[in-house]
Amino acid sequence: MMAFAPRRVLWDDEDVSPGRAMIDVGIITGSGIYELPGEKETRVVESRFGEAEVSIFRAGSWTVGSISRHQKNHLHLPHAIPHQANLAALKQLGARVVLATTVVGAVDPGVRLGRPVLFDDLFFPTNLLPTGAECTIFTEPGDPGRGHLIWDEPFAPRLRRKLELATGDLGLGATVGGVYGHTNGPRFESRAEIRWLGTAGVTAVSQTCGPEAVLAGELELPYALVGFPVNYATGISHSRRDELDRLLALSAEVLPRVVLRTVEMLEGEDLIFDHGYVYRVEGGVGPREG
Repeated sequence: MMAFAPRRVLWDDEDVSPGRAMIDVGIITGSGIYELPGEKETRVVESRFGEAEVSIFRAGSWTVGSISRHQKNHLHLPHAIPHQANLAALKQLGARVVLATTVVGAVDPGVRLGRPVLFDDLFFPTNLLPTGAECTIFTEPGDPGRGHLIWDEPFAPRLRRKLELATGDLGLGATVGGVYGHTNGPRFESRAEIRWLGTAGVTAVSQTCGPEAVLAGELELPYALVGFPVNYATGISHSRRDELDRLLALSAEVLPRVVLRTVEMLEGEDLIFDHGYVYRVEGGVGPREG
């Protein structure tokens, strides 16, 4: 069988008009989910942040662009994920919302392993990309779009409600609400670091989604995150290797079903960024003339 190279798309990431939109919904998948089921077209999208490979397909009445965060064969460990390129690519293609998956370690000992968590808050105090650079799309001085992201909350409530409905429709239980904690990795956290996260009220932790939530917010893309607890964090409880392997395999079955069913249930009102805004400072901050 002949192999075809992904089609390349080179667009100016400063100018995305509705007439050029190719997708409605972006999906970013995590560990163990390197490709979503069904026929799709692959495109390589270039922006000033680099390249991102996006798979495009239909789900329900929507066109979806999906990115494997780690890429096939787990090419990227967390410290090498090109978060800015990924989010810029989805925005360039016209995405209006982003759904993301992640496997997590439970910090709250009351969390049930194997039960999806639909997060409603974020603990990411460093606000740094894996490179150590500030986590922001606004890297150009004087960019008229630059500003300060101000949230009511980092995860879109409308999308979380649809995730909740989707898990129920699939006969799955879910923990609705919880604080997602981000650490840089790729090493796992020490007992002292997990205690620190616990004092902040963190429910579960992983090493990938803090930057995505921030960058999506700056791009005014509603972003929702579903986590799948596969182990307890260091010092919380001992997790056996065979149980971890079993739950990782289960996450790769459950999470695609959840996000794809969620896409099918989306309505136009869900594709609105209404839980925050970017406070722009074009012309400086101070009294206005006249």
